[in-house]
Amino acid sequence: MMPALTPCRAASPDPSSNLGRGSLPYHGRVRRRRVLVVDDEDRIREILRGYLEQDDFEVVEARDGDEALRLARELAPDVVVLDVMMPGRDGIEVLRELRTTSDVYVILLTAKAEEVDKLVGLSVGADDYLTKPFSPRELVARVKTVLRRERDTGRDGDSERLDFEHLAIDLDRREATLHGEPVELTTLQFDLLVALARAPGRVFTRRQLLEQVWGWDFYGDERVVDVHIRNLRRALGDDAESPMLIGTVRGVGYKFVGVPT
Repeated sequence: MMPALTPCRAASPDPSSNLGRGSLPYHGRVRRRRVLVVDDEDRIREILRGYLEQDDFEVVEARDGDEALRLARELAPDVVVLDVMMPGRDGIEVLRELRTTSDVYVILLTAKAEEVDKLVGLSVGADDYLTKPFSPRELVARVKTVLRRERDTGRDGDSERLDFEHLAIDLDRREATLHGEPVELTTLQFDLLVALARAPGRVFTRRQLLEQVWGWDFYGDERVVDVHIRNLRRALGDDAESPMLIGTVRGVGYKFVGVPT
C-alpha cells in the first residue's frame, strides 16, 4: 500500500546553517551521515530521498533485499530504512542477515497493522519501526533520534568499568564479559545494559529507559523496551523468573540486580 507521502523539493544545503544533531555540516571535515533506503516502490524512495537530503543526509537506494545487503556491505550506512513487505527476500529476512555482521541502526517500514509484525522485527534486531502511511518528516526525525544513541568511547582517556559478581562491563572498549567470557551484544543492548548497571537496584520505567537509551524524543511504542530486555537477557543467559542480573518490577519497569564487587 502506498503511504500518504507529500513530494518535497530538496533544498540546497546551506554550509553555515545549523542542521541539528542528526546532520553534519555540508563542508564539514567528516562525511555526511549515510542512509540506505530500501523499498520496492520507486515513488517512496524518491520522496524519502528528497526529505533526507534536505536535512543534509547522504542517501543511497535499494529496491530489493539482495541489493540492500550488497550496498550495506559495500557502503557501511549509518542507518538503514527497510521496508518489510518486498518481493523475494523480505525486510525481516534482510534484517536477520544484516544482524549477523552489522550493528547498523535499522528502522522498519511496514504496511501491516498487526502487532506481531512489529514485534518480530524488534526481536530480530530492529531499532525502531513506522507503519504506513507515515509522515516523511517523522521518518527523518526517527533517523536523527537513532543517531543520537552514539556514546563517547571514553572519558578524558581514563578507563571506566562496572564490575559485578560474574559480570564486568568495560565502557571504553564497549565490551561485557560474563564469567570471564565475552558476551556478544548489539550496540543498543550494550547501551541498555549500561543504563541499568550504572544504578544497581534503581527501578527504571520503560519511559525512563527510552529517554536514556533511545533518546528523549523517541516516538515509538514503549513496549519496544520489553523486546530488547528479553533479547538482552537471552544474550546474558539470565532467567526472567529467577534473575541474577536484570529483574522485572511488575507494573513499573526493570532494575539491575547484579551484586557490585
